[in-house]
Amino acid sequence: MYIHNSLSKILFVDGGPIIFVTSFLFVISNLKSFCLIFKLWTPWWIITLLSVQFENKKNNKNKYKKFFMNFKYINIYNNLVTLTRNKELYKDFKNQDVFSDRLIFFLLHFAFFLKEYKNNNDKDILQEIYDYVFRQIELSIREIGYGDQSINKKMKDYLNLFYAMIDKIHDWETLTAHSKDLVFATFLDKVADNDYLVDYFDKYRLKLKNNTLNFHVKGVFKL
Repeated sequence: MYIHNSLSKILFVDGGPIIFVTSFLFVISNLKSFCLIFKLWTPWWIITLLSVQFENKKNNKNKYKKFFMNFKYINIYNNLVTLTRNKELYKDFKNQDVFSDRLIFFLLHFAFFLKEYKNNNDKDILQEIYDYVFRQIELSIREIGYGDQSINKKMKDYLNLFYAMIDKIHDWETLTAHSKDLVFATFLDKVADNDYLVDYFDKYRLKLKNNTLNFHVKGVFKL
């Protein structure tokens, strides 16, 4: 820490910043005050410097805002993960609760989630949620140990799978029970009986319909 008694005297306190940095900041501070009073006399390089500083500050603010906006969607992601861990979903599977099957159920839950809220909410918010969820999926497969090339291929496959799910459930409300069975047969060929899944996701969709998007952002979802 430094205390300026004048432009030529500096009082040093152990543990503070170096003299050059502090003096430079002090001079810039005085120049900024001078510029505010004598705007027409301001050198061009000072104007440029201040403009860059303000622009950087604005960019940093946007980055911080984006970080905190994304971080608040952790509840949505965790809720999707929790729903995916329901052992009843895997009761007809030969190998229960493996990563590939969990991911399919995760994407199915997320597909129904976006379908339900796409018409009643800000598209920018849903885009942020979409980006956040798939970023978390990418981080998850990185933790498993996949390399960058493998991750890029995997993420492309997952996105194509997700879009196929979105397409299949687009008219879910008008589908017959048999048609709904076929939807799950398309993505879950290990399942012998899809009746339970049809009933499960019908209840899940109804639960989504009876709650706002903000409820999922702030609370814990239980089916």
